[in-house]
Amino acid sequence: MKAPTFLAVGESAEYTRTIEAEDIAAFARISGDVDPVHTDPDFAARTAFGRCIAHGAHVMGLLSTTASMMSRRSVARGATGTPVSAGYDRIRFTRPVFAGETLTARYVIEEVDDSRARTRARLEVVNQDGQTCLVGTHILAWVPPA
Repeated sequence: MKAPTFLAVGESAEYTRTIEAEDIAAFARISGDVDPVHTDPDFAARTAFGRCIAHGAHVMGLLSTTASMMSRRSVARGATGTPVSAGYDRIRFTRPVFAGETLTARYVIEEVDDSRARTRARLEVVNQDGQTCLVGTHILAWVPPA
């Protein structure tokens, strides 16, 4: 039997960050995704969005922090395995994110499977007005010690 996760259904973590235009530009440089909807204000002004939007992967990246918060919590409670992401599923971008918006990433454990050393969490990212920008699920797995 694998080590337990030391997490329970209903536990949650949140991370809040304001997305600035400089963040969007930096993400474009880091990722190589320089599509003009993200990087060219003149082009973006002519789109349905009316201005540059943040990359979906950038918005999703905020959830990495919440997953890490859960990982650290698990280890602090005594988990002996190494928590790692086993994947993000059913990710949906439900509204665009613009520079200046403050986003809150939420991670809520929905299922704990200690026999497989895994958890499944519900994910969402909402903006400062409570509008949902992203939803999905995440699988966290604990790799046993060598």
